[in-house]
Amino acid sequence: MNAIIVTGGARRIGKAIVRHFAKAGWDVGIHCRHSNEEAEELIHTLKAEGCTGSLVPLSADFQKSAQVKDLVPTATEKFGKPVTALVNNASLFEEDDIHSLSQESWDAHMDVNLKAPALLSQAFFKQLPDDQTGNIINIIDQRVWRLNPQFMSYTTSKSALWTLTRTMAQAMAPRIRVNAIGPGPVLASIHQSKESFADEAANVPLGTGPTPEEIARTIDFILNTPSLTGQMLALDGGQHLAWQTPDIPV
Repeated sequence: MNAIIVTGGARRIGKAIVRHFAKAGWDVGIHCRHSNEEAEELIHTLKAEGCTGSLVPLSADFQKSAQVKDLVPTATEKFGKPVTALVNNASLFEEDDIHSLSQESWDAHMDVNLKAPALLSQAFFKQLPDDQTGNIINIIDQRVWRLNPQFMSYTTSKSALWTLTRTMAQAMAPRIRVNAIGPGPVLASIHQSKESFADEAANVPLGTGPTPEEIARTIDFILNTPSLTGQMLALDGGQHLAWQTPDIPV
């Protein structure tokens, strides 16, 4: 039985990923920072639904490097075996721009969205035995292919994670494949009303964004496609292809 760690696994997209792999019989490490109750509730629900794998809550603050570095070793100790897949899903998404950018915002986004995935991936690499293969999947954002000056710290951190995805794919081959998913409108963010989110999703080229379950299934696809590495799959209804600009009537 394989083992997977999903960061930010108690809520939203992470929760769907955890459910998918728990249902498939995997051992799952469910990382959270503040959502401990949600993680325990999810574990209880999955066990009640007949999931037989080991479901392990993992708590860490990704702005504290010592806690980040302990996460993978803690998981391997609790599982009693190496982890074979890591999903770097946890993310900070706060608004700033060139006017409101602060050192605090910049550092927080870089800590959570870039440094933590880098340190976790390094720990994953070190714990995987030489005779085993593994996978790292980074949840990024389609906006790294469609830049805009809003959410400046967030977008910069995710763009750097996209670069890290490719350089880690080079460094960790051939035993470990490193890929990414760039979601578009999946769920309303804390910055959006339901109406605003529905309008955003309706206006992507395909008229709808992905579901959390679609993202989970795509991770499964990546795991089962042994020639794929250093790639980002944009699950965004074509949002990154939107070409209209405000000054051109369509």
